[in-house]
Amino acid sequence: MRFRPSRRQVFGLAGGLACTMLAAPARAQPKPKIAALFAGSITDGGFMESGYRGLVAARDKLGVEIGWRDGVRPERELLATALRELARSGAALVIAHGGQNNEAARLVAPEFPETRFVVTQGNVTGDNLASYEVLQEDSAFLAGALAAWSTRTGVVGHMSGIRVVPGLKGRAAYAHGIAHANPQVRLLTNFSGNQDDNPLSKRIAAAMIADKADVIFTMLNAGRSGAIDACREGGARQIGNVRDWTTVMPDVFIASAIADSGIALLRAAEDLTAGTLKTNSVEKIGLARPDAVRLAMSPAVGDDIRKKIEALAADIKDGRVRVPTDWSGPEFQTPA
Repeated sequence: MRFRPSRRQVFGLAGGLACTMLAAPARAQPKPKIAALFAGSITDGGFMESGYRGLVAARDKLGVEIGWRDGVRPERELLATALRELARSGAALVIAHGGQNNEAARLVAPEFPETRFVVTQGNVTGDNLASYEVLQEDSAFLAGALAAWSTRTGVVGHMSGIRVVPGLKGRAAYAHGIAHANPQVRLLTNFSGNQDDNPLSKRIAAAMIADKADVIFTMLNAGRSGAIDACREGGARQIGNVRDWTTVMPDVFIASAIADSGIALLRAAEDLTAGTLKTNSVEKIGLARPDAVRLAMSPAVGDDIRKKIEALAADIKDGRVRVPTDWSGPEFQTPA
């Protein structure tokens, strides 16, 4: 675990001309320590890196001292051990990044009643535990509508890895977005069990393309490159997630369902330092904060579709369109 030194300022107290003594310089109270757990690599180009950037933003904007553990496998006991280590480091707030930490945080938080715990993209609460959730389902719903309005074959795909609640909600929203735009479009959806395996993601994407999918929504981390290669080779287009991939690889990505989970981490840090962090609650961040949630579209998307997406986003924000987060249907089998 790594900690950066906290910033301290020294303020001198000036007396009047008649003063014969000066008070000793007062020191500002040190900023709290905030520690974060990342069940993956902070350089994955996806969800974990987004969270890490939020932690760094908290340090830079708020002057807090930060620490983190990354590369921890998403297994409950390993996550719980890492959370205990972070809590014992003297952190005032421990943030577990990702819904895969739900059970570990629920287990560990009561053991450290003086420490605040937050799970990003989580749904757990307690006396010293809260969840902060960026509503990736909002941008995923828009991604589904875009896929349905953009497909030429009438078949679109969805790929993800671990079956955590946010990922399942994102898949559900994507499926309902497709149905909202064109219920005749067929969806191929797959959870492979791994967010970071490029040979695996390439096989799955290639198999979907062979089954006529010409737009694929990828909710992956370090394993996105394999799907990109398959799309290039098979002539399919891709919708990314987390960050704006249209500016990175415009030849592949027609859009990106942005859900910057780092905003959730930064928001939790802001609330802690302001004294407004609420436990026993789930803080939701949606399309009303476009810096956190939006659908970014490439110039390849025509004005007619772009206007329909913008109108749909406004309907979601105003409550005229509801984004469902439950879905059941056939799944695309992972190829051997």
